Amino acid sequence: ITIGGGSIKEKSTLKIDEYIASLAKEHSGEKRAYGLFVGTASHDFMPYFNSFRKIYTSVFDIKADCLLTVFTESSDEKIDEKFSKADFIYIGGGDTLFMLDKWKERGIVDKIKKAYENGVTIVGVSAGAVCWFNQMFTDSQSYNNGEEKYYLYSGLGLLDGTACPHYNLRRDDFDKAVLENNIQNAYALEDDSAIEFIDGKFSQVLSSGGNAYKISLKNGEIVKEIL
Repeated sequence: ITIGGGSIKEKSTLKIDEYIASLAKEHSGEKRAYGLFVGTASHDFMPYFNSFRKIYTSVFDIKADCLLTVFTESSDEKIDEKFSKADFIYIGGGDTLFMLDKWKERGIVDKIKKAYENGVTIVGVSAGAVCWFNQMFTDSQSYNNGEEKYYLYSGLGLLDGTACPHYNLRRDDFDKAVLENNIQNAYALEDDSAIEFIDGKFSQVLSSGGNAYKISLKNGEIVKEIL
């Protein structure tokens, strides 16, 4: 489930969170569902995890745990144990490129893939959403040199296409990138919108108020379809 953005703290994605919680409880069966928060992109920012826990534990009665990969180096055994318990994995937003670099160091991508193959729902917000596509539209470069610009980078390639989060804020920049780079297959997600993919294929749109778009080019012009 790829979420374009929004504030879990302010409950702006609550309708989407409710659906995620239902999947987690279905997966957990008779035991209490367990959600694992991965905050690598936000440098393990604990207030972000606390907001996640406040929603998923207080509202949906799901046990919340977090995976620390930046400042506290958990052992591989401890990481594996947390992944094995998860009924869903929630990947927060932040610095996409930093997150992917850290994941490569710790072999996190393979662990997430294994969990997904075992039926665990993978949820990502912003950076945690676009990283799974062939290509992602991100401002991560601004963390490195202070520029306020967006760039196209290669993603992990588990989902086909190019993805843009926060489309309500990046609309003009992303549309320009689509034209300049001849992008034929793109997904643009506004804040408080999400797309569910099952086995790598589009399934449905989830919304707490935002829209999600499929974008393509025809005769050199952008074609947008509200999903």
